[in-house]
Amino acid sequence: MKSFLFNFILIANMTNVRDIMVRNVITIDHNKTAKDVALLMSEKQVSSLVVIKDGNPIGLVTERDLSRKVLTTDRKSSDVQLSEIMSLKFRWVEPMTPIEDAIQKMINNKIRRLLVLEEGKLVGIITETDLARHLRSKLLIDGALDDFPPLKRKIVKNG
Repeated sequence: MKSFLFNFILIANMTNVRDIMVRNVITIDHNKTAKDVALLMSEKQVSSLVVIKDGNPIGLVTERDLSRKVLTTDRKSSDVQLSEIMSLKFRWVEPMTPIEDAIQKMINNKIRRLLVLEEGKLVGIITETDLARHLRSKLLIDGALDDFPPLKRKIVKNG
């Protein structure tokens, strides 16, 4: 029986970021407030938003940013500008990046999500959840295939 890690590496080697990225990325304009962030996250049921300025990504804001930078203060969320809580440094990959490279980048940088940019334009996002969902589906498929015995074929020689 193959190990979990072996299966994960094997699966990762066969897939590019574009195959599992979320294409419908929820964005928010840079001039909004923390309250706007919280309302949009709640409405869209997401844990992060890509911050946009002039149509280009300039940062990322997460639930963690809200909890650490707003909830721990006595300020009203409507008084806290998004620029005060968002992360300006974000990591990104291209759609054709192999999954194993994306995973390594996430591990090396201790991050949970990567933006996907193509020619500088936002085309998707990939998160730990997306990676786990992909791995689960692949393992279930592989497991189902393992349940079928090999086909017995009869070889017929001409002549």
